[in-house]
Amino acid sequence: MALSAHSRAEALIEALPYIQKFRGQLFVIKYGGSAMEDDDIVDRLLRDIVFLEAVGINPVVIHGGGKAITQRMRDAGQKPRFVGGLRVTDAEAISIVEDVLDNQINPDIANRITRFGGCAVGIHGKSVLVGRKLPPQLENGEPVDLGFVGEVVDAHLEEIEQAVSREIVPVISPLARDSAGVVYNINADIAAGSIAGRLQAAKMVYVSDVPGLMRDPTDKNSLIPSVTRTQIEKLVADEIVTGGMIPKVESASHALRAGVQKVHFIDGRTPHALLVEVFSNAGIGTEILP
Repeated sequence: MALSAHSRAEALIEALPYIQKFRGQLFVIKYGGSAMEDDDIVDRLLRDIVFLEAVGINPVVIHGGGKAITQRMRDAGQKPRFVGGLRVTDAEAISIVEDVLDNQINPDIANRITRFGGCAVGIHGKSVLVGRKLPPQLENGEPVDLGFVGEVVDAHLEEIEQAVSREIVPVISPLARDSAGVVYNINADIAAGSIAGRLQAAKMVYVSDVPGLMRDPTDKNSLIPSVTRTQIEKLVADEIVTGGMIPKVESASHALRAGVQKVHFIDGRTPHALLVEVFSNAGIGTEILP
């Protein structure tokens, strides 16, 4: 049922103090999961990001691309493998990852933001993030070499900061380069946490295809609406948070330690979840506090 004019006005009034509070502040938004696969959902989120820009908030977008990469790998005859939520990436796979992220997804997101009346620039993560090879990860007690998978050791923020100062939305791919020029696949959650921490973002928002942190992924009523960084570490230790959620919560914890004020996990499939979380009293998803 369509909202009345009065209800629409009330929603704007509810949003007003949040707009005033966050004007001029920087939000890092990590976008991934199957919510990236539906054009209507993608467009809705990117319009929300344009709204943030229009009311004076400075969004910085770091995108994933896991499902598109997986499909391209399968087309090339490769079988995707993950260890601890991280993709095993050999020499053939890293060339696929680089092409999908930098030449397909990154420019598409930037172009859509511009088409919706915003202003965006695509930035290749390897020009921003300095990485090194991730050590072998344990799987069933055995070390596994992940190949060209890296961790972030430094970041050159000038290109991002210049875009923000010109009121342009930076759209960044999760890749890094080491001092020898080797390109590494960086988990997008980890890349986002590293960038958010270094930018001292007011908020970091993970937009994916899950409602938030769940005590039981099969029970939609088990959503955890608010949690602290210390409690997050216990959820991991108790194996309530597992698999692909581990890099998310670890990067969130890292970002909070680095000075990010608050982290949010929201479901991008929910209409305007980003705006509801930021500009309403009720919010949606899970918030993580320092």
